Amino acid sequence: MPNRMIAPLIFISLFFFHFSTHAAELELFDQSFGDFSEELSLAKEEGKSGVFIFFEMDDCPFCHRMKTTILNQPDVVAYFKEHFKIFQVDIEGDIEMTDFDGTVTTQKDFALKKHRVRATPVMAFFDLTGERIVRYTGATSSKAEFMLLGEYVLNQHYKTISFTRYKRQQRKTQ
Repeated sequence: MPNRMIAPLIFISLFFFHFSTHAAELELFDQSFGDFSEELSLAKEEGKSGVFIFFEMDDCPFCHRMKTTILNQPDVVAYFKEHFKIFQVDIEGDIEMTDFDGTVTTQKDFALKKHRVRATPVMAFFDLTGERIVRYTGATSSKAEFMLLGEYVLNQHYKTISFTRYKRQQRKTQ
């Protein structure tokens, strides 16, 4: 192969690798038009158990680690997509959106003023009425812990026990 063809082939390969990796990273998150009251209706229609929101910011290394090592795993994507509508919220974002109760706000105000998110990542689960039922601050230590968090919410263990105690109980039974 002539040398002049190698550089364009390398560029094209890297281009497709970058975007295919990025696309896989984002396949967990549902597309939204920024109206969470409408997303609740869709979650109900689709038979979901609730809404999962990943509060993040661009330069957060823990968010990046979660997205590239846990949130992009096929079994994680399958499990969470089966049970939840899933969205990202940029805690520094000025994009206008509508809250679960129909209030027009920005992503930044939704995160800070409504949900007191100051550090990232924060993972929040909401029931089908828009009430926050579980909040987890920080990155999970592993894919197993993240899956356990989903199970904890789905099976409504949050009603009787903290996630920390639930994890401890699960370790004892394994």
